Amino acid sequence: MIQDLEYDLDDRKQTILRVIISNYLETGEPVGSRTISKLSDLNLSSATIRNEMSDLEELGYIVQPHTSAGRIPTDKGYRFYVDKVMNEKGEAERKEGALLERVDKLEALLMQVAKVLAYNTQYATMVTSPMLQNKQVKFIQLSQVDEEKLVAVIVVGDNIAKNKLIKVSRPLFNEEVLKFNILLNTFLQGVAVDQINLELMQTMKKQAGDYADILESIFEGIVDAVKEAEEMKIYTSGASNILKYQELGNMEKATALLETFEEQTGLDALADETLKSEDGEHNIQIYIGDESPVQNIKDCSIITSTYQLPEGAKGTIGIIGPKRMDYKKVVSTLKSLTDELDNIFLNKEDKRGEN
Repeated sequence: MIQDLEYDLDDRKQTILRVIISNYLETGEPVGSRTISKLSDLNLSSATIRNEMSDLEELGYIVQPHTSAGRIPTDKGYRFYVDKVMNEKGEAERKEGALLERVDKLEALLMQVAKVLAYNTQYATMVTSPMLQNKQVKFIQLSQVDEEKLVAVIVVGDNIAKNKLIKVSRPLFNEEVLKFNILLNTFLQGVAVDQINLELMQTMKKQAGDYADILESIFEGIVDAVKEAEEMKIYTSGASNILKYQELGNMEKATALLETFEEQTGLDALADETLKSEDGEHNIQIYIGDESPVQNIKDCSIITSTYQLPEGAKGTIGIIGPKRMDYKKVVSTLKSLTDELDNIFLNKEDKRGEN
């Protein structure tokens, strides 16, 4: 979790810093004293403004990229903007209307979320599949499909269900399937996912006696299904959008950014860090420059949020752009989208309850 910094700036310095940041966010060009004089109500001479800018530079809020050029924000300056300016102005108005079509499959929905966000923000986006918070086996139910196949329904955590088709070496009677159900739930019900191991399987095989070979097939199928429930999938879109910004467009930075999205290197760590922190509704996190947990995108800013299924599983949504991204718009868009996702999932859950 990123901690707020303490800012020891008088009103005049804060006003000048806000003008520099807001103007640079809009234009991408260094900001000089004349621009500050025109855009602020300070009624100060250019010389006085330059002196204040020198102080802000010494304090680490701005930097002069070239001799005789204006100033641009540092990571500390962007952090000031995120912590102070956005909080003072409050939450921006949320866009009305649906961003997403209602789709049945979660994977299709999450892919659509990534594309919608990339289109609306013109930045790069990532969305992860929901991850279990409670990683225990709750219930297992075996049913016969035919003489050679069983279907296992494994309920993990807070009612996350996974199905697995399992082939067996010989036909089973209903009574035998019932005994397998009793055996599996006796040993696995309430067991944490990471405790399901070879030693546990050997103990269960002793109990199964002549059916040990069939139990081994069933056990392996169940373990595979549980691993699938744990596996994080990441959907990305709009990686080429951030190459439109000149500060990220050189060959070295562009290559590193594109490789990060293509290989998804480090994006799982970013998602994990977001899920571990708890910071209000939807857990909005903002990483600026070196604050990023992903090495190849430390020249960018990242804003992440979480969504939650009714069963309790949580996923991460992230937007990656230049440090001069439109923070207010991105935060507002994320809040609006996560609210809508919550409504979609809640409505689906209500419909299940009615059936």
